[in-house]
Amino acid sequence: MLAISSKSPYALRALAELARIGGPGPVPIGELARRRDVPVQFLEGMFATLRRAGMLQSQRGVKGGYSFARPPEEITVLEVVETLEGTLGTDSVADDPIWTEAVNALREKLRGTTVAQVAEREAREAGATMYYI
Repeated sequence: MLAISSKSPYALRALAELARIGGPGPVPIGELARRRDVPVQFLEGMFATLRRAGMLQSQRGVKGGYSFARPPEEITVLEVVETLEGTLGTDSVADDPIWTEAVNALREKLRGTTVAQVAEREAREAGATMYYI
């Protein structure tokens, strides 16, 4: 069936944070984990997978951390999810036309959304929820 574990939402939150605060230099993974309340060890494993897939690059040492290997405007949510989870809905597509349509709609939505767009949406929503008295 169609299953997305907690890895993808956690990774996407951290990638959005990296897109938001990242610059030309690497961002320490501990900082990303702290800012997004993700266990560091969990994030390390996911980021290592994303690095091997060519989405991130890492730098070791005191000034080390992660940065994007490709612009976040080019990395789709579908690419992140399928790198971490495997191809979405491969077993459900053959079962029934309604599931085929549902999986295809989800895949299209995720393919049409980039990490940069997720970061922009989060920034807009954070700004919209601030109230001043």
